[in-house]
Amino acid sequence: MTDIIMERKGTIDKYMGDCIMAFWNAPLDDENHPQNAGNSALAMFEHLPKLNERLKKEAEEENRDFHPVRIGIGINTGECVVGNMGSDKRFDYSVLGDPVNLAARLEGQSKNYGVDIVIGEETQKTMNDWATIELDLIAVKGKAEAVRIFALIGNEEYKMKPEFQRLYEANSKMLIAYRNKEWDEADKLIDETKKLAENVNIEIETLNILYKERIDEYRQNPPPEDWDGVFV
Repeated sequence: MTDIIMERKGTIDKYMGDCIMAFWNAPLDDENHPQNAGNSALAMFEHLPKLNERLKKEAEEENRDFHPVRIGIGINTGECVVGNMGSDKRFDYSVLGDPVNLAARLEGQSKNYGVDIVIGEETQKTMNDWATIELDLIAVKGKAEAVRIFALIGNEEYKMKPEFQRLYEANSKMLIAYRNKEWDEADKLIDETKKLAENVNIEIETLNILYKERIDEYRQNPPPEDWDGVFV
């Protein structure tokens, strides 16, 4: 995974337990930093089955249980402070800033939404011609303003597939109905996305269950009149 990042102009910041933190556009300028980060993330998931196949073989040879490696990725874009941080006794070349904290929060959301790669709105704006679908409008811990989050599914070529286009349209309509409190219409569109996702490189079951549970809750306890669709 480290090689995949570095081959695409990424800088490894640190290893935190089972997590890799990396950034782009420093120390060397990289005008395509969001795309290189996105390509790295997609390449990681291409490599993952090969890694698990190797680990499975090793486990069988050593007669022990095999536990597949699963990963989630968060990507965010913004202005940060980069350099040698710390004290005069111990310092580290690293990156600080609100966009960094949000990237960590997005990674944590990948499991909640059941998708591989979660990206922030600023990243999505620079990769608008890539295959992404909107997931939600959420208020994450430590941030006052709501953020729009997306799932990265594929590159520019993938976005042109008719199967993806149909899923994108249905998902966009579902979110509009949901935010307009049109629960029956949103419910119907959720079922439609489930069928459409069968031909697309995304597992959407977790996302569908999440929205159906919210809709059931809002039917029982409607949100306020001035509700803006934000989930806290």
